[in-house]
Amino acid sequence: MSMTTTEDTGRFAWFRSLGQKGRRAFVGAFGGYGLDSYDYWVLPLSLVAISGYFGLTKAEAGLLGTSTLLMSAIGGAVAGVMADRFGRSKTLVITVAAYAFFTVLCGFATSYETLLIFRGLQGLGFGGEWAAGAILVAEYCKPKYRGRTVAFIQSAWAVGWGLAVIVNTLVASLADPSWSWRIMFWTGALPAILIFYVRRNVDDAPAVEAQPKPRGTFPKIFQGPMLKTTLFASLLATGVQGGYYTLAQWLPAFLQTGRHLTIIGTGGYLAFLITGAWIGYVSGGYLTDYLGRKKTFVLFAVASALLIVAYTQIPNGANTLVMFLGFPLGFCMSAIFSGFGSYLSELYPTQLRGTGQGFTYNLGRAFGAVFPGLVGFMADRLGIGGAMLFGAAAYGIAVVALIWLPETVNKELE
Repeated sequence: MSMTTTEDTGRFAWFRSLGQKGRRAFVGAFGGYGLDSYDYWVLPLSLVAISGYFGLTKAEAGLLGTSTLLMSAIGGAVAGVMADRFGRSKTLVITVAAYAFFTVLCGFATSYETLLIFRGLQGLGFGGEWAAGAILVAEYCKPKYRGRTVAFIQSAWAVGWGLAVIVNTLVASLADPSWSWRIMFWTGALPAILIFYVRRNVDDAPAVEAQPKPRGTFPKIFQGPMLKTTLFASLLATGVQGGYYTLAQWLPAFLQTGRHLTIIGTGGYLAFLITGAWIGYVSGGYLTDYLGRKKTFVLFAVASALLIVAYTQIPNGANTLVMFLGFPLGFCMSAIFSGFGSYLSELYPTQLRGTGQGFTYNLGRAFGAVFPGLVGFMADRLGIGGAMLFGAAAYGIAVVALIWLPETVNKELE
């Protein structure tokens, strides 16, 4: 009597296919990235209060965000090598501890210079967490599910963002502005709870544990055919993150100063943006599996650029339209990230995956940091809304980079 097995094709087959260890890795990576997002968003949401407390110019305020992204490039690159040499799960623990520790220290800053240093150091863990977490899950995935599975990890960013908005709204309504921003940074200790879960429950994928050590080194991602991959993957990451972090850094300030909303009113507008973002992360993951990685990147790069222009240039008096436009803007600017974890994992072999992915994604983050910095320097001349158009231009860089990169959909990891 022969037995036949039927393939699991249910809606959450992608999750069940991970197996018990893979599902635990998913929970650890999802939590790590969500809380990473929470700690990141504390600064943009508190930027007006911080600027008032320290008497900052827009350029100085912009530098706070830029320093985080620049240091994240170092953190991501180092964490990538650590992930290849010491393991994905161990690196995840270290990076989560780093960004939680320095976020809390930001709340104790006594001067702008101190805050700038602490925020920059927070970027070390901020950049490193994604490099470890996304690869950890990608290596447990079946090829046909990899795009949507890693996209669900990316969707944790919207969850952390939403949590930060809710907490910020509560804190701002209960505490004086001179203290509210400090309290927000102190709540950045929350990720420390996740460390205990990861240490007890999360292991690397068996194929990774079987690899001989030592593994990835920086020179190897610049040798032979890897050189072209590394250069253009970095350029792709620069364009996408330049556009995204322009919005991330300046959107709350744009709504408060350009649209004259209160902090509570800003929270309502951001709710549309965040809801669209979460749906975009998840939907974008399915599209990367169905349309392919490159077509999905191009689709959402063009859409994001057009929506930035529309969102920032709507005349005064049409705030309701701005609010509703936040949903498609959040959708597109987040959906484009859904393919990053799977795409970069597929561009590099196992021995170089952590190094390559950590370096390219975070080098792009560092160069992308130029764009929110430009907004800060140009805001006095063009207004925040006008200066934010630099973010739309950044997406064009991403489209150009894709010309020289291969399609990798359904590729087995080597």
